[in-house]
Amino acid sequence: MRKIFVMILLVMTATLAGCGDDTEKNSTSSSKRYDTKIVIGVDDEFSPMCFHDENGDLIGFDVDLAKEACKRLGVQVEFKPIAWNNKEFEIKSGNIDMIWNGCDIMDEYKEYMIFSKPYMDNRQILMVRKGNDKNIQTEGDLEGKVVGTQSGSNSETYVDENEKLKRSFANFVTYNNIKEGFEMLNNGELDVLIIDEIAARYEMIKNPKTCEAIEATIGPVTEFGIGFGKENTVLRDRIQKVFDGMIEDGTAAQISEKWFKADIIKHLK
Repeated sequence: MRKIFVMILLVMTATLAGCGDDTEKNSTSSSKRYDTKIVIGVDDEFSPMCFHDENGDLIGFDVDLAKEACKRLGVQVEFKPIAWNNKEFEIKSGNIDMIWNGCDIMDEYKEYMIFSKPYMDNRQILMVRKGNDKNIQTEGDLEGKVVGTQSGSNSETYVDENEKLKRSFANFVTYNNIKEGFEMLNNGELDVLIIDEIAARYEMIKNPKTCEAIEATIGPVTEFGIGFGKENTVLRDRIQKVFDGMIEDGTAAQISEKWFKADIIKHLK
């Protein structure tokens, strides 16, 4: 019996020692996980934040910010296109390390993400075809109209939570990305878009003869932030530190000027 007891103790000791080694390895792996590459989830049809140019290259405001941040960290960056309404799965599964793509800081997202400090204000406005033949000026004018917005966006959440407003529409349509939404608006499938102001104004610059923005704020004003997995404080803090440096030395402002002809970065303490 004594020999058996000793053998059991030896097995338990070896097992515990092995667990200790694994814990140490996991800790080391966790600390080094982002030393070579960071995978960023994006909606690659969300101009001017992230989209493809005529050569098929990925460009945009958030793309430039993320590239600069990763450059300062000394790591490669991979931009991985995702379906915006599937971002919870993508970040929980570990398919992506973070989302840096005009992501609103919302309570429903906080259930599975933590955020950087907000870096830009955002609001939803209305966009119609040039000439505004439906005479849409306010949220109240959406009654009887075919209204569209992006699937998985905060404007979809706003409409879904306001049943009276939603019932007043002739139809409520969600699309996969903003490019698809503009196409539906221009070919008459939609009367009006509820859309991020930044995306709307960029589209007006590119296609001033096809559409126009209506100065009506729909739903609450929000803020953009960089999203990370719920427990991923290590990466969040590393990104926040270099991003703060980009704001302090004026690099973030320069990137903003490039895309918006103004510094619209939030300068928070």
